Amino acid sequence: MSAFLRRLYFTAVALFLAAPIIIVAGVSVNVKQDLSFPPKGFSLSWYGQIFLDPGWRQALFASIVLAITAAALAVAIALPLAWFLWRRIAPWANVFQILGLAPFILPPVITALGFLTFWATAGFYGQPWTAVISHAIFFVTLPLVTLSLGFASIDRALVEAASTMGADDRTVLKTVVLPLIMPYLVSGYAFAFVLSLNEYIVAYMTVGFTMETLPIKIFNALRYGYTPTMASVSIFFVAIAALVFGLIARFGDIRRLLGALSSDGN
Repeated sequence: MSAFLRRLYFTAVALFLAAPIIIVAGVSVNVKQDLSFPPKGFSLSWYGQIFLDPGWRQALFASIVLAITAAALAVAIALPLAWFLWRRIAPWANVFQILGLAPFILPPVITALGFLTFWATAGFYGQPWTAVISHAIFFVTLPLVTLSLGFASIDRALVEAASTMGADDRTVLKTVVLPLIMPYLVSGYAFAFVLSLNEYIVAYMTVGFTMETLPIKIFNALRYGYTPTMASVSIFFVAIAALVFGLIARFGDIRRLLGALSSDGN
């Protein structure tokens, strides 16, 4: 395939993948409350509604708080689990890894229904913190995978050297391991944060009638008709995801964060 045809092919694929975002972005700047593309006029007022309208602003705040806390809890669960799997090389230890992967492997509806049944049976259905725990369990796979990659990249000779010099497990983790896996920890948190921010099914099943996140707000607002604010929220989500991963790429080695080996093979 010639260079021209290759560029043409990748350009066509890029346009195909970007077409939905382009259309939604165009719809979000319509002057009137109209679901049409190309946009009729140009206005950013619908983006302002995200912050000025009390309903949308409250949903935005709820989504951000949920994503921040759920991602932090997911990392807090994944870190000791990945540390244990790395330090205890045994066939039975893989059971813990399977348990960590299970929530993300199952269909989201089944997982959400399981959370709904559990919280309703326990008598805590509708409490905001149940959504935090549910999202943390649902997305724990992401930091678990990145942290497992991080631990796998560590030269065990460094740990052995630290232990030989008298460092206990806690000191080794703090002074040797954590600095080496920090890029993987950050990337795992970022993945969990972005997906939690956009997640709808689990949040709706756990707190959908007592707390509105932005995805739940969009679904509820559809019952009263379409507004370009919904498209604006979608583009806002895309912008946040691009910003988060752009910052990671800017201040870190994106190939290393995604699990690739460095050029020297380490």
